[in-house]
Amino acid sequence: MENLSLIHKINIAVHIAAGSLALIIGLIAIIAIKGKKLHRRTGRLFLFLMSIVILTGLIGVFIYGRNAFLLVITVLSGYQAFSGYRAIKAKSNIPKFTDVFVCLISLISVLYFLYYFKSIGMIWSPVIIYSTVGWLFFMIIYDLGRYFIPTKTYGNLWLYEHILKMVSAFTGLLSAFSGTVFPQYQPYSQFIPSILGTLTAICFMIAVANRKKYADFNLKAIG
Repeated sequence: MENLSLIHKINIAVHIAAGSLALIIGLIAIIAIKGKKLHRRTGRLFLFLMSIVILTGLIGVFIYGRNAFLLVITVLSGYQAFSGYRAIKAKSNIPKFTDVFVCLISLISVLYFLYYFKSIGMIWSPVIIYSTVGWLFFMIIYDLGRYFIPTKTYGNLWLYEHILKMVSAFTGLLSAFSGTVFPQYQPYSQFIPSILGTLTAICFMIAVANRKKYADFNLKAIG
């Protein structure tokens, strides 16, 4: 068995505990009625726990030399959680320094991973690697590109961004958890949660769109 230092073991324990609790809290936030107190509180707690997961994950990669693909998993889930929170907080596509800075840092991180792609010793399935990196690139490109969308055209896209990114952050964490706990079933133990999470986010977005369409129809009827 690998000989780990006490601090490293503590870091791993905190990482696992925070990640496991984040999954429970994140599920409650997804199930809770949107916009209500429970949803907001569990959402904030989820973000706090994700911050701990990100910090301990980065410590594991950069200080203790754990597999660098954990860097991509950490950056992907963390970036989506951060960007999803910022989307509903700003409710617009007006550029903010914090958003652009975090976006560029995330881009540099994934480029760092790709640069050392051949020398880090992959332990994950290629389908997981390529889909994870590809999705992170897609998110970053979209987030940089949305600033060029006219503000009026952008409209309520922030709400759909919030849904997609927060659900994706949750399922990214779930994929990392299930892939670690059930390595014998990879890549399915990681791939299936991602697919289910994407479908869940799409269903939520369709429901929101239909609700908005119904509300607009009623307003026109009343008018």
